[in-house]
Amino acid sequence: MLDDTTPDRGSRPTAADDQTAVPPDETPETCDYCGRPFSDAESLTLHRGLAHYESLTEADQEAFVEAYRAEEPDLRRFRIVALGLLVLIYFGFLLLYAGVT
Repeated sequence: MLDDTTPDRGSRPTAADDQTAVPPDETPETCDYCGRPFSDAESLTLHRGLAHYESLTEADQEAFVEAYRAEEPDLRRFRIVALGLLVLIYFGFLLLYAGVT
């Protein structure tokens, strides 16, 4: 069930590239494929879909697509806010430069 809303799963960092620390009193969600720990089930579902999509069952693939689509509005808002901040910083420096020179 791949369509144009499914993310690109190009080369990703391996579990060895990530530094994680889990407090001793918490039990993390752990990936069955690579053993990487995650704080919640949604993060684990997204990781499995991005890193191990071809190995997943059809139900797990559908769960990934649903989790990805549910996260899309938050990502879109973050991108807009980040772009707005960059524009403000750019014009702030531009006005500062114009005032100083």
